[in-house]
Amino acid sequence: MSFIIAAPSSGSGKTTFTLGLLRAFQQREVPVRAAKSGPDYIDPRFHEAACGQPCLNLDAWAMTNARIKSLSAGPVPLIIEGAMGLFDGAPPDGTGATADLARILGLSVILVIDAGKMAGSVTALAQGFIHHDKDVHIAGVILNNVGSARHEAMLRRALGDIQVFGVIPRTSSLTQPSRHLGLVQAQERPDLEAYLEGAAHLISENSDLSGLQRLLRPMHQQAAQSPSKPPAQSIAVAQDAAFAFSYPHLMQDWRNSGAQIQLFSPLANDPAPDADLIYLPGGYPELHAGKLAANTRFLESLRKSKAQIYGECGGYMTLGETLTDKDGTVHEMAGLLPLATSFATRKLHLGYRDLSASTGPFQGVWKGHEFHYATTLHARGQPLFQASDAEGTALPSMGLIQNNISGSFAHIIDNA
Repeated sequence: MSFIIAAPSSGSGKTTFTLGLLRAFQQREVPVRAAKSGPDYIDPRFHEAACGQPCLNLDAWAMTNARIKSLSAGPVPLIIEGAMGLFDGAPPDGTGATADLARILGLSVILVIDAGKMAGSVTALAQGFIHHDKDVHIAGVILNNVGSARHEAMLRRALGDIQVFGVIPRTSSLTQPSRHLGLVQAQERPDLEAYLEGAAHLISENSDLSGLQRLLRPMHQQAAQSPSKPPAQSIAVAQDAAFAFSYPHLMQDWRNSGAQIQLFSPLANDPAPDADLIYLPGGYPELHAGKLAANTRFLESLRKSKAQIYGECGGYMTLGETLTDKDGTVHEMAGLLPLATSFATRKLHLGYRDLSASTGPFQGVWKGHEFHYATTLHARGQPLFQASDAEGTALPSMGLIQNNISGSFAHIIDNA
């Protein structure tokens, strides 16, 4: 077995605990892998830096049980970080919650509780989670944000015989910077190693590492693979700080199916390599819009290419005519789709999406998600995807396709 690190709600400290634990195990030469529950591009790169192993995304809304088991299997024990609260999933019935992964994989849960503003009430909270679902086993708790030895004693007395795997003192030294889509990316943190070492020290000094290590077992489930077929046999993938949001499991599927993948950097003004498909993933092009607009070698390579070109969220905006940054400055983009987007007025678009396309490189039916703050000023032409939300409610068509150019704000997760 391995285990899942979850919490009653977001902001409880599970990411800092997970990163500190991963690095602490690495320091002790205890081999572990990491995974993140749900659609997340930021945390997995921190996990990789912490433990030195590739990090998975496991999505109980978008993936079949067989797919989750197949991705999880391996000789190295797996530690999964949950998302939001343990039982929080997509409407209407909470599908895709971290608890679903616990049921599917038969894993125990370590519950990280922000105990900073409670004492005896911690019992009601912990007992409520322990007894809420008989199919979800909570092995114990981590008490976070504890103010003093006296505070710790009060919490331990209240919890009685509930296993406490750690008591993390209140600290502000490990607060992570954030922006509108979550944390700043791992590759943008010059202090990343110092941060991870600090987290490891905090967790090592205040947690029962031996007890947590005893929960680790290899994941040997044997399940049929259900890989996504490659959208082309040769694929050029943009990858840098502006285009970092691609799912490793999809890229590995494509490689396993024989596709040749070449990486290039638009921020370095690399021209797109010759390929059957040029793929611009999501990311933060709005933070680098001026530089991208000036990188004519990159933009001209797109304009002259006869390949299929597909943009996803940030990549989609880059294929448009203009991108207006948060300060109101308008930047000329590739001009390959009749699209103009803006961050001058932000609006959150968030949720799972069922997608279907009858044309373009991603024909068929897909599970995906949408998470961005961009406003569409205009989008003219033929839509790419028919879409509905997690409750099955039809949404306006998403994206555009024009000849060999296509894209949308949706991030594809897996085959439906």
